[in-house]
Amino acid sequence: MKTSHILAALLVLGATAAIAQQAANDAPKPPLGFFVTSAGVGKGADLGGLAGADAHCQKLASTVGAGNRTWHAYLSTQAAGGQPAVNARDRIGAGPWANAKGQIIARDVAHLHGDAIEQARLGNNLSRTTVISEKGEPVKGAGDKPNEHDILTGSKADGTAFTDAADHTCKNYTSSATDGAVQVGHFDRTGGGNTSWNSAHGSRGCSQENLVGTGGAGLLYCFAAN
Repeated sequence: MKTSHILAALLVLGATAAIAQQAANDAPKPPLGFFVTSAGVGKGADLGGLAGADAHCQKLASTVGAGNRTWHAYLSTQAAGGQPAVNARDRIGAGPWANAKGQIIARDVAHLHGDAIEQARLGNNLSRTTVISEKGEPVKGAGDKPNEHDILTGSKADGTAFTDAADHTCKNYTSSATDGAVQVGHFDRTGGGNTSWNSAHGSRGCSQENLVGTGGAGLLYCFAAN
């Protein structure tokens, strides 16, 4: 092939790649479907129950123009007072969910939790760089001051509620006492012997001071359920 023909072919390939890249850049960004709250409610693990936590997610989503979607906090509750347990994984819709930068963090509930062996091996797309606030801002993690990587979930790793006699939800998110506990995950997948995003360990107490003292700020995962 003549040099001129090779150069022409390369120019065509370069133009095609540039057009494809421009098309990708011009493609509409997926709508916001997931974030970590930029602030907690401020009363420790007393969120006003699930309703109060959902309202907090909805309020923050509204501040960035995403209030047209229905937002739920990723929280499980335990059976109490005649009320059945609620699983966090059943509250968040079907997915997929994108962060404020348009990055897909999980395709569906099974991908999010690694339900199948292959999904568990590959993992979801939650990481320190993709788990951001509704404003698109990074969340303080391990190594930052202060460390706020503990995210309240009250859940087991598969996204379901605890069924033992211990309290893993600070009385279903109505307690800000110095005692009690709520299960938390590490959004940055760092710290201790368990780096689960949704079920790393229990807090040492339910008050705001206790949550701060163990590496958190009472922050929540929020998902668009529709």
